[in-house]
Amino acid sequence: MPKAPEAFRTISEVAVELDVPKHVLRFWEGKFSQLRPLKRGGGRRYYRPEDVELLRGIRYLLYEDRYTIKGVQRILREQGVRHVMDCWQDTASGSDHAAVKDIPDVAADVALGASHQGSGETGGEGLSPKQVNQLKDMLSELAECKKSLEAAKG
Repeated sequence: MPKAPEAFRTISEVAVELDVPKHVLRFWEGKFSQLRPLKRGGGRRYYRPEDVELLRGIRYLLYEDRYTIKGVQRILREQGVRHVMDCWQDTASGSDHAAVKDIPDVAADVALGASHQGSGETGGEGLSPKQVNQLKDMLSELAECKKSLEAAKG
């Protein structure tokens, strides 16, 4: 019988749930002061649901977003525990916090259209005016980024 969502979990249960070895969870406790599981007789750890959510966020930032330990510590300090607890849910719900995901995939559409044009599958139609404008906007943004990078290099 599965535990209720509000039930406390042992380190073994959390390790299985998050697919992280127990020693990593103990290591994270030393690195992230916000993690404070209850410790009972014999040093047994019991994680509250909030602890598990925080661990899930830390795991996401370290393993998926590829932050360093210091990077996650900075995020906890600057944006708070709630942000880290919620960050993994952004991708699970489909709303990604990375701005790059918001860029329309016009380039892929163009490439696909070009590959089909060469094979005669599309009948030779070109880009729509909307696609042309999107590509021009992207090219302009890329040129600005290039200038910024060159200026930063000195």
